[in-house]
Amino acid sequence: MACRHWLLRLLFTGAALAGAGLAIASGPDPDTQSAAGLHAKYVLLADRLQHNPFHSGLALDSSESGKDLKGDIYAVVEYPFGTVSAALDGPEEWCDLMILHINTKFCHARTDARNTILAVSIGRKFAQPLDDAYPLDFLFRVVAEQPAFLDVQLDARTGPVGTSNYLIRLQAIPIENGRTFLHLTYSYAYGFAGKLAMNTYLATLGSDKVGFTTTGRQANGEPGLIGGVRGVVERNTMRYYLAINAYLGGLAVSPSLRLEHRLQAWFTASEQYARQLHEVDRTAYLDMKRKEYVRQQTDTPVHPF
Repeated sequence: MACRHWLLRLLFTGAALAGAGLAIASGPDPDTQSAAGLHAKYVLLADRLQHNPFHSGLALDSSESGKDLKGDIYAVVEYPFGTVSAALDGPEEWCDLMILHINTKFCHARTDARNTILAVSIGRKFAQPLDDAYPLDFLFRVVAEQPAFLDVQLDARTGPVGTSNYLIRLQAIPIENGRTFLHLTYSYAYGFAGKLAMNTYLATLGSDKVGFTTTGRQANGEPGLIGGVRGVVERNTMRYYLAINAYLGGLAVSPSLRLEHRLQAWFTASEQYARQLHEVDRTAYLDMKRKEYVRQQTDTPVHPF
Protein backbone atom coordinates (compact mmCIF):
# COMPACT_ATOMS: atom_id res chain seq x y z
CA MET A 1 0.00 0.00 0.00
CA ALA A 2 2.89 2.38 0.75
CA CYS A 3 4.28 1.82 -2.74
CA ARG A 4 0.87 2.54 -4.21
CA HIS A 5 0.62 5.80 -2.28
CA TRP A 6 3.92 7.17 -3.53
CA LEU A 7 3.09 6.23 -7.09
CA LEU A 8 -0.20 8.09 -6.78
CA ARG A 9 1.58 11.12 -5.38
CA LEU A 10 4.23 10.95 -8.08
CA LEU A 11 1.74 10.82 -10.90
CA PHE A 12 -0.66 13.38 -9.59
CA THR A 13 1.44 16.04 -7.89
CA GLY A 14 3.43 17.01 -10.85
CA ALA A 15 0.67 14.85 -13.76
CA ALA A 16 -13.02 26.48 -16.79
CA LEU A 17 -12.19 29.92 -18.28
CA ALA A 18 -8.64 30.95 -17.65
CA GLY A 19 -7.35 34.28 -16.49
CA ALA A 20 -4.79 36.61 -18.03
CA GLY A 21 -1.81 34.74 -19.42
CA LEU A 22 -3.55 31.36 -19.13
CA ALA A 23 -6.57 31.66 -21.38
CA ILE A 24 -6.82 29.25 -24.27
CA ALA A 25 -6.65 31.31 -27.42
CA SER A 26 -9.80 31.52 -29.51
CA GLY A 27 -9.95 31.19 -33.26
CA PRO A 28 -7.74 29.06 -35.51
CA ASP A 29 -4.70 27.69 -33.71
CA PRO A 30 -1.50 27.58 -35.79
CA ASP A 31 0.11 24.19 -36.34
CA THR A 32 3.44 24.31 -34.51
CA GLN A 33 5.03 21.40 -36.38
CA SER A 34 7.15 23.75 -38.49
CA ALA A 35 9.16 26.93 -38.00
CA ALA A 36 6.48 28.96 -39.78
CA GLY A 37 3.70 27.47 -37.67
CA LEU A 38 5.56 28.07 -34.42
CA HIS A 39 6.28 31.66 -35.43
CA ALA A 40 2.57 32.17 -36.15
CA LYS A 41 1.84 30.89 -32.65
CA TYR A 42 4.37 33.34 -31.24
CA VAL A 43 2.59 36.22 -32.98
CA LEU A 44 -0.81 34.98 -31.79
CA LEU A 45 0.40 34.84 -28.18
CA ALA A 46 2.04 38.27 -28.21
CA ASP A 47 -0.35 39.81 -25.68
CA ARG A 48 -0.33 36.82 -23.33
CA LEU A 49 3.46 36.70 -23.35
CA GLN A 50 3.58 40.34 -22.24
CA HIS A 51 0.70 40.33 -19.73
CA ASN A 52 0.38 37.27 -17.51
CA PRO A 53 0.54 36.15 -13.86
CA PHE A 54 4.03 34.70 -14.35
CA HIS A 55 5.56 38.15 -14.89
CA SER A 56 7.69 36.73 -17.70
CA GLY A 57 7.28 35.79 -21.33
CA LEU A 58 5.34 32.62 -20.61
CA ALA A 59 1.91 31.19 -21.39
CA LEU A 60 0.50 27.87 -20.20
CA ASP A 61 -2.43 25.85 -21.53
CA SER A 62 -3.80 22.50 -20.45
CA SER A 63 -6.48 20.16 -21.70
CA GLU A 64 -8.25 16.94 -20.84
CA SER A 65 -9.75 14.88 -23.64
CA GLY A 66 -11.13 11.45 -22.87
CA LYS A 67 -8.25 9.60 -21.25
CA ASP A 68 -5.59 12.05 -22.41
CA LEU A 69 -4.00 14.85 -20.39
CA LYS A 70 -1.86 17.52 -22.01
CA GLY A 71 0.05 20.59 -20.92
CA ASP A 72 1.64 23.18 -23.22
CA ILE A 73 4.04 25.93 -22.25
CA TYR A 74 5.08 28.67 -24.66
CA ALA A 75 7.97 30.78 -23.48
CA VAL A 76 10.51 33.38 -24.54
CA VAL A 77 13.98 32.61 -23.18
CA GLU A 78 16.92 34.98 -23.15
CA TYR A 79 19.31 32.72 -25.05
CA PRO A 80 20.22 32.72 -28.74
CA PHE A 81 18.64 29.98 -30.82
CA GLY A 82 22.04 28.53 -31.72
CA THR A 83 22.85 28.09 -28.04
CA VAL A 84 19.49 26.48 -27.31
CA SER A 85 19.67 24.13 -30.28
CA ALA A 86 23.20 22.98 -29.54
CA ALA A 87 22.37 22.45 -25.86
CA LEU A 88 19.17 20.46 -26.33
CA ASP A 89 19.83 18.22 -29.31
CA GLY A 90 21.59 15.38 -27.49
CA PRO A 91 20.35 12.58 -25.20
CA GLU A 92 23.09 13.01 -22.57
CA GLU A 93 22.17 16.68 -22.27
CA TRP A 94 18.55 15.71 -21.69
CA CYS A 95 19.58 13.35 -18.89
CA ASP A 96 21.44 16.21 -17.20
CA LEU A 97 18.31 18.31 -17.67
CA MET A 98 15.78 15.75 -16.44
CA ILE A 99 17.64 14.96 -13.21
CA LEU A 100 16.74 18.48 -12.04
CA HIS A 101 13.07 17.46 -11.79
CA ILE A 102 12.28 16.55 -8.20
CA ASN A 103 10.85 13.13 -9.12
CA THR A 104 13.61 12.03 -11.51
CA LYS A 105 15.92 9.62 -9.71
CA PHE A 106 18.12 8.53 -12.61
CA CYS A 107 18.60 8.93 -16.37
CA HIS A 108 20.91 6.98 -18.65
CA ALA A 109 21.17 7.37 -22.44
CA ARG A 110 21.92 4.47 -24.74
CA THR A 111 22.23 4.58 -28.52
CA ASP A 112 22.37 1.52 -30.76
CA ALA A 113 22.14 1.11 -34.52
CA ARG A 114 18.43 1.95 -34.56
CA ASN A 115 17.34 3.95 -31.53
CA THR A 116 18.37 6.19 -28.69
CA ILE A 117 16.71 5.36 -25.39
CA LEU A 118 16.65 7.38 -22.19
CA ALA A 119 16.25 4.93 -19.33
CA VAL A 120 14.63 7.13 -16.69
CA SER A 121 13.72 6.16 -13.14
CA ILE A 122 11.06 8.23 -11.42
CA GLY A 123 10.25 8.16 -7.75
CA ARG A 124 9.54 10.02 -4.56
CA LYS A 125 10.48 13.51 -3.44
CA PHE A 126 13.22 12.16 -1.18
CA ALA A 127 16.20 9.84 -1.66
CA GLN A 128 15.42 6.22 -2.43
CA PRO A 129 17.14 3.15 -3.94
CA LEU A 130 16.73 2.76 -7.68
CA ASP A 131 15.05 -0.59 -7.10
CA ASP A 132 12.19 1.30 -5.47
CA ALA A 133 11.78 3.78 -8.32
CA TYR A 134 9.66 3.22 -11.42
CA PRO A 135 11.39 2.64 -14.80
CA LEU A 136 10.23 4.70 -17.76
CA ASP A 137 12.03 4.21 -21.08
CA PHE A 138 11.80 7.16 -23.46
CA LEU A 139 12.58 6.88 -27.15
CA PHE A 140 14.64 9.98 -27.92
CA ARG A 141 14.41 11.55 -31.38
CA VAL A 142 15.53 14.76 -32.97
CA VAL A 143 12.58 15.22 -35.31
CA ALA A 144 14.03 18.34 -36.93
CA GLU A 145 17.24 20.31 -36.50
CA GLN A 146 17.35 23.19 -38.93
CA PRO A 147 19.03 26.62 -38.98
CA ALA A 148 15.84 28.16 -37.55
CA PHE A 149 13.86 25.26 -36.07
CA LEU A 150 14.50 22.55 -33.46
CA ASP A 151 12.07 19.74 -32.68
CA VAL A 152 13.02 17.11 -30.08
CA GLN A 153 10.69 14.37 -28.93
CA LEU A 154 10.75 11.85 -26.08
CA ASP A 155 7.99 9.27 -25.88
CA ALA A 156 7.31 6.21 -23.75
CA ARG A 157 4.57 3.68 -24.42
CA THR A 158 3.94 2.57 -20.84
CA GLY A 159 4.18 4.12 -17.39
CA PRO A 160 3.15 3.50 -13.77
CA VAL A 161 -0.36 2.76 -12.49
CA GLY A 162 -1.98 2.11 -15.85
CA THR A 163 -0.64 5.21 -17.60
CA SER A 164 0.72 5.21 -21.15
CA ASN A 165 1.71 7.24 -24.21
CA TYR A 166 4.01 9.67 -22.42
CA LEU A 167 5.26 12.53 -24.56
CA ILE A 168 7.76 15.27 -23.84
CA ARG A 169 8.31 17.46 -26.88
CA LEU A 170 10.34 20.62 -27.25
CA GLN A 171 10.26 22.93 -30.26
CA ALA A 172 12.19 26.16 -30.69
CA ILE A 173 12.72 29.01 -33.16
CA PRO A 174 14.85 32.17 -33.11
CA ILE A 175 13.06 35.47 -32.50
CA GLU A 176 14.10 39.10 -32.32
CA ASN A 177 16.85 40.49 -30.09
CA GLY A 178 18.81 37.26 -29.97
CA ARG A 179 16.15 35.36 -28.05
CA THR A 180 14.39 32.02 -28.56
CA PHE A 181 10.73 31.03 -28.49
CA LEU A 182 10.06 27.59 -26.99
CA HIS A 183 7.07 25.29 -27.10
CA LEU A 184 7.08 22.47 -24.54
CA THR A 185 4.42 19.74 -24.55
CA TYR A 186 3.97 17.20 -21.77
CA SER A 187 1.19 14.64 -22.09
CA TYR A 188 0.13 11.12 -21.21
CA ALA A 189 -2.90 8.85 -21.20
CA TYR A 190 -4.48 6.78 -18.45
CA GLY A 191 -6.62 3.65 -18.56
CA PHE A 192 -9.12 2.22 -16.12
CA ALA A 193 -6.55 1.47 -13.42
CA GLY A 194 -5.02 4.91 -13.86
CA LYS A 195 -8.42 6.58 -13.58
CA LEU A 196 -9.19 4.77 -10.34
CA ALA A 197 -5.78 5.69 -8.93
CA MET A 198 -6.21 9.29 -10.02
CA ASN A 199 -9.64 9.60 -8.46
CA THR A 200 -8.31 8.13 -5.22
CA TYR A 201 -5.40 10.53 -5.13
CA LEU A 202 -7.48 13.59 -5.95
CA ALA A 203 -9.95 12.71 -3.19
CA THR A 204 -7.22 12.23 -0.56
CA LEU A 205 -3.55 13.18 -0.79
CA GLY A 206 -4.06 15.57 -3.68
CA SER A 207 -7.31 17.19 -2.61
CA ASP A 208 -5.65 20.55 -1.93
CA LYS A 209 -3.32 20.55 -4.94
CA VAL A 210 -3.85 23.17 -7.65
CA GLY A 211 -2.46 24.15 -11.01
CA PHE A 212 -1.96 27.56 -12.60
CA THR A 213 -5.08 28.24 -14.63
CA THR A 214 -7.42 30.66 -12.87
CA THR A 215 -11.10 29.82 -12.55
CA GLY A 216 -12.70 33.05 -11.41
CA ARG A 217 -12.54 34.51 -7.92
CA GLN A 218 -12.90 32.94 -4.50
CA ALA A 219 -15.09 34.47 -1.79
CA ASN A 220 -12.05 36.23 -0.31
CA GLY A 221 -11.27 37.87 -3.64
CA GLU A 222 -8.25 35.69 -4.39
CA PRO A 223 -8.13 34.00 -7.80
CA GLY A 224 -9.37 30.43 -7.88
CA LEU A 225 -6.89 27.93 -9.29
CA ILE A 226 -7.75 24.82 -11.24
CA GLY A 227 -7.44 21.47 -9.47
CA GLY A 228 -8.14 17.92 -10.58
CA VAL A 229 -6.39 16.36 -13.52
CA ARG A 230 -5.79 19.69 -15.27
CA GLY A 231 -3.89 20.88 -12.22
CA VAL A 232 -1.91 17.64 -12.30
CA VAL A 233 -0.60 18.08 -15.81
CA GLU A 234 0.03 21.80 -15.39
CA ARG A 235 2.33 21.22 -12.42
CA ASN A 236 4.49 18.66 -14.16
CA THR A 237 4.65 20.65 -17.38
CA MET A 238 5.93 23.62 -15.39
CA ARG A 239 8.51 21.48 -13.59
CA TYR A 240 9.93 20.27 -16.90
CA TYR A 241 10.00 23.81 -18.28
CA LEU A 242 11.87 25.06 -15.23
CA ALA A 243 14.39 22.26 -15.73
CA ILE A 244 14.97 23.33 -19.33
CA ASN A 245 15.44 26.96 -18.35
CA ALA A 246 17.76 26.09 -15.45
CA TYR A 247 19.81 23.83 -17.70
CA LEU A 248 20.25 26.60 -20.26
CA GLY A 249 21.19 29.07 -17.55
CA GLY A 250 24.01 26.81 -16.42
CA LEU A 251 25.77 27.14 -19.76
CA ALA A 252 27.08 30.55 -18.74
CA VAL A 253 29.20 29.23 -15.86
CA SER A 254 32.25 26.99 -15.85
CA PRO A 255 31.59 23.24 -16.20
CA SER A 256 32.61 22.53 -12.61
CA LEU A 257 29.94 24.91 -11.32
CA ARG A 258 27.10 24.05 -13.69
CA LEU A 259 25.36 21.37 -11.66
CA GLU A 260 25.17 23.51 -8.54
CA HIS A 261 24.05 26.54 -10.56
CA ARG A 262 21.28 24.53 -12.21
CA LEU A 263 20.06 22.94 -9.00
CA GLN A 264 19.89 26.28 -7.23
CA ALA A 265 18.15 27.87 -10.22
CA TRP A 266 15.54 25.10 -10.50
CA PHE A 267 14.64 25.26 -6.83
CA THR A 268 14.52 29.06 -6.75
CA ALA A 269 12.29 29.14 -9.82
CA SER A 270 9.95 26.47 -8.43
CA GLU A 271 9.55 28.39 -5.18
CA GLN A 272 8.18 31.34 -7.16
CA TYR A 273 5.17 29.05 -7.58
CA ALA A 274 5.25 27.53 -4.09
CA ARG A 275 1.43 27.19 -3.96
CA GLN A 276 1.66 24.70 -6.81
CA LEU A 277 5.17 23.24 -6.67
CA HIS A 278 6.62 23.33 -3.15
CA GLU A 279 7.42 19.85 -1.84
CA VAL A 280 10.65 20.02 0.21
CA ASP A 281 13.01 22.70 1.49
CA ARG A 282 16.08 23.83 -0.42
CA THR A 283 18.61 21.87 1.66
CA ALA A 284 16.71 18.60 1.24
CA TYR A 285 16.36 19.11 -2.52
CA LEU A 286 20.01 20.01 -3.04
CA ASP A 287 21.33 17.15 -0.93
CA MET A 288 19.13 14.63 -2.71
CA LYS A 289 19.95 15.87 -6.20
CA ARG A 290 23.71 16.06 -5.66
CA LYS A 291 23.70 12.38 -4.67
CA GLU A 292 21.40 11.41 -7.51
CA TYR A 293 23.63 13.17 -10.01
CA VAL A 294 26.68 11.26 -8.77
CA ARG A 295 24.72 8.01 -9.00
CA GLN A 296 23.66 8.92 -12.52
CA GLN A 297 27.30 9.26 -13.58
CA THR A 298 28.45 5.98 -12.05
CA ASP A 299 25.59 3.46 -11.99
CA THR A 300 23.86 1.54 -14.75
CA PRO A 301 20.09 1.43 -15.24
CA VAL A 302 18.21 -1.21 -13.28
CA HIS A 303 15.70 -1.86 -16.04
CA PRO A 304 16.21 -3.34 -19.53
CA PHE A 305 15.93 -1.25 -22.65
